[in-house]
Amino acid sequence: MVGFMTSEIRVLDALLEQRSATRPEIAVATSLSKPAVSQAIRRLEQASLVRPAGVRPSAGRGRSAIAYELQPETGCVAGVDLGGMNIRILLVGLCGERLVGAVEATRPVGAAEVVDQAIALVDRVKRENGFEQLPLLALGVSTPGAVSPSSHRVSLSYNLGQDDEFDLESLLRRRGVSLLALDNNVNCAAQAELRHGGTGPAPTFAFLSAGAGIGMGVVCEGRLLRGRHGAAGEIAYMPLATDPFAPEHRRRGALEDEASAAGMLDAAARRTGWPDGCPQTVERLFDLAASGVPAARAIVAREAKLLAMAISSVCTVIDPDLVVLGGGVGSNPLLLTAVEESVELLLPYPPEMRITTLGAEASVVGAAELALELAHGELRRRATAG
Repeated sequence: MVGFMTSEIRVLDALLEQRSATRPEIAVATSLSKPAVSQAIRRLEQASLVRPAGVRPSAGRGRSAIAYELQPETGCVAGVDLGGMNIRILLVGLCGERLVGAVEATRPVGAAEVVDQAIALVDRVKRENGFEQLPLLALGVSTPGAVSPSSHRVSLSYNLGQDDEFDLESLLRRRGVSLLALDNNVNCAAQAELRHGGTGPAPTFAFLSAGAGIGMGVVCEGRLLRGRHGAAGEIAYMPLATDPFAPEHRRRGALEDEASAAGMLDAAARRTGWPDGCPQTVERLFDLAASGVPAARAIVAREAKLLAMAISSVCTVIDPDLVVLGGGVGSNPLLLTAVEESVELLLPYPPEMRITTLGAEASVVGAAELALELAHGELRRRATAG
């Protein structure tokens, strides 16, 4: 009986991977006999997990074969990124296909309110795009701050307007979420980059996100480093400032105060020489730098040096193959060459450096991957139930 159930799971996994396949194709993918595949498909149909997906013409003289697919009505998953600037959501089908995404400006007035905003956005997007009746099997959530590996409590999440530690898991479960996975937003981005980005054969790499906050996800020999408190990669607290012991750096960290989007705009406000007034967004600041405005170029150059010092400090410990830059600040092309040049001046063995290929969606893609893992586990359980 165990072997028979294993056949069902192997067939299910093959369909999750290929989305649609005939019995001969499944037999090749799973190394199961054709009778074993037929039995497994029959039981998966009885469990309402698999259905015929039409006839696929034969390439040769053989008979046409019936293709099978996962029941579309089985459900979907959602990834949610609780960003300090924006909430992003991504609805994904159970074979990993993108259904719809959405973004909304965050109202950073506390964790409970941000969670309410995110869940309302998921519900609205499902309703407005015709997915209201599609069950949400699992939710993956990326959040700023340190997520405790043992308790899943979140701390250092100031960008949500939350000063104290909070229980994100409980906040979500009170809103009807059952299958749930949580992780730090930059860890989610690093995992997404590992699976879908441009890391290539780089088993050890770092993902540095600079935007509303500063953080790093570190993958060492293919495994994400979390640390005792879930705070591995909280490089916002690196003592990279004129006075790293200044009391004002205690809350968010010296590097974040200096190198985040707000830090760059604060630096701009202290300068003169702006052609049309002080820039109010980092996008405008980078545009001015690209057009040659000296004050803007000086701020961007300083930002590059700060990020290069942070990267070099990490590289002396883990010696990565690759560093990926992301976030609203870090992914700007103006920074890449300047950061590379500074890192080369600081390190004898500088790593390769790239900008993320996933853009602003890196964290939400990683969150959706967490949800897919949970949903696939639930489908395997259903495939072998009874």
